[in-house]
Amino acid sequence: MKNSSAIFIVFISVVVIIIISTFGDASTYVSFNKAKDMYESGSMSKFHVVGKLNKDQNNRILGFTNGENMLSFTFEMIDEEGKKESVFYGEPMPPDFLLSEQVVVIGGYENNKFVANEILLKCPSKYTEEDIKI
Repeated sequence: MKNSSAIFIVFISVVVIIIISTFGDASTYVSFNKAKDMYESGSMSKFHVVGKLNKDQNNRILGFTNGENMLSFTFEMIDEEGKKESVFYGEPMPPDFLLSEQVVVIGGYENNKFVANEILLKCPSKYTEEDIKI
């Protein structure tokens, strides 16, 4: 009985440690204002910010600039509260980025600039129903 009890206690301890570490690193959905406030208070965690690309009447993204060799880029995004923010992404532009309807950037502020580690896209072409001809 003693060996099985010791193994059970070790197993439960490992499960608890995994659960705590998973929730400790979980990021949250926030606005740019909330992410900036948390950054200024010393938080270095990652945030999910949901919004739309800032586009003009000709459907061009405002504030869009490519980095060296097109390996990074910067763009303007408007969050759900209507705040415009410049976002830097240190990777090449994802396919269909310019066609995106909604964007989720995952990252945080570094030197008072929002830096995205990941970009999730919602493209309208993926979610429209096609006409079915019989």
